[in-house]
Amino acid sequence: MADFDPEKFEDKYANYFPELQQAYKNAFNRMNDRYDSQLVHAIDQEVLNESEPFYEGNGEFRVELPDGPYERLSGVLVEEERFDDVLETHVEEIETELRRVFGFN
Repeated sequence: MADFDPEKFEDKYANYFPELQQAYKNAFNRMNDRYDSQLVHAIDQEVLNESEPFYEGNGEFRVELPDGPYERLSGVLVEEERFDDVLETHVEEIETELRRVFGFN
């Protein structure tokens, strides 16, 4: 666990890249165990690869998604409602992992 500094998180990729990778990887592994692995992999590679984590304060993180996440999906057939549900859960898992990795849980 890194000593978390909100100001250093502004340049998160220079200061906290290993921790960010770990949080995303942990969330991916948890999602992959519970949901269709093809869908989870597609979300990871085609949507979350362009996501941006932000520190909101008080130990809370937010993951901002790129525009049109469903339209980015290719190679996997899934209803948009199902996609949205799995994506929402995946983002919640990432936010949970960010809190854990940075010592807020």
